Amino acid sequence: MTVLVIGATGGVGRGVMSGLVGQGVTVRAMTHYPAKLDQFPEGVEGCVADLVAKGSLAKAFSGIEQVFMMTPLSQNEIQMGLNAVLAATMAGVKNIVYLSVPHPEGSDNIPHFKNKVLIERKLKESGVAHTILRPNNFFQNDQWGQAAIMAYNTYPQPLGNVGLNRVDSRDVADAAVNALTREGFENREFALHGAEVWTGDSIAAKFSEKLGREIRYAGDDLEAWAKQSQHMMPAWMVDNFKVMYQYFQQHGLLASEEELAQQEAIVGHPPRSFDAFVTELVEAWSS
Repeated sequence: MTVLVIGATGGVGRGVMSGLVGQGVTVRAMTHYPAKLDQFPEGVEGCVADLVAKGSLAKAFSGIEQVFMMTPLSQNEIQMGLNAVLAATMAGVKNIVYLSVPHPEGSDNIPHFKNKVLIERKLKESGVAHTILRPNNFFQNDQWGQAAIMAYNTYPQPLGNVGLNRVDSRDVADAAVNALTREGFENREFALHGAEVWTGDSIAAKFSEKLGREIRYAGDDLEAWAKQSQHMMPAWMVDNFKVMYQYFQQHGLLASEEELAQQEAIVGHPPRSFDAFVTELVEAWSS
C-alpha cells in the first residue's frame, strides 16, 4: 500500500508521515516547494505538485491507494480541495482521510469552515471511501505566541472564556494514521478533542504556572488583536480569523460526552494533556 500525504511539511502532516513510516507503510509526500523535498525522512518518496494546478496532480496521485488530505487556509482553498478529490477519483484511490474542521451550529459563517463544507460535499459525492476528522483548536497554535508570552508576559490568542476542548495535533495525526491503516473508520466522521476545557484566562494561568511568573490574557478585543496581527498575515486572513474568534468568544467549542467516548477508538489512546504540552513548550523556549 502506498499513501500520499498532502501537506507533509505541516505539523499534522509530519506526524502522519512519521506514523505511517513507523508502521512500514510506503509513503509519498507531496509539497508545493521543491526546496522542501530534502526535509522528508529517508525512505519517503517526495513529489512536487500544486493543488491549484490540476495538471500537476496526475503524477503525484499515480499508483496511490490512500490519501491523507488537508487543504491549507487560502483564498484558493475550495479549488484546491476539489482538484484533489478529482485527481484521487481519476487515479482510482480507494480511501481518503480528510482533515476538516468542527461544524457546530452557527459556525457556517466562518469563511474557512464554510470552504471545507463544500470540499466535504464533493468528497462524499465522489463515491471514494473516506474518513473526515474534525479537530478542535490545536495546542500547537500557541507556538506562534512565543514572543508575546516570553517577552511581553501576555497570552495573545483571543479565545474568550466560554471554553474550548483544545487538542494536541499529535493526537490528530495518530487518528489519521489509524484511519489509514485499520478497518472500521470508512465513511465516518470523528470530532477530536482534548479532555479538558481551556479558556483565555486558564491558558494564561497555565503558562504562569510553568514559567513561574504572571502571564496575562490579552483579552477579547478583536480589533486590538487584528491591529497586532496585520503585521504577520494578510488582511483577508485577519478578517477570517476575527470571525472565528468571535464565534469562540460567544459559543466556545465544547466536546460532548459522546464525542469524547467515540474519539478514543480512532486516536487509539486517551488524549494528551495541555499541561504536558505547555511543559514541553516552555522547556523548548527556555532552552
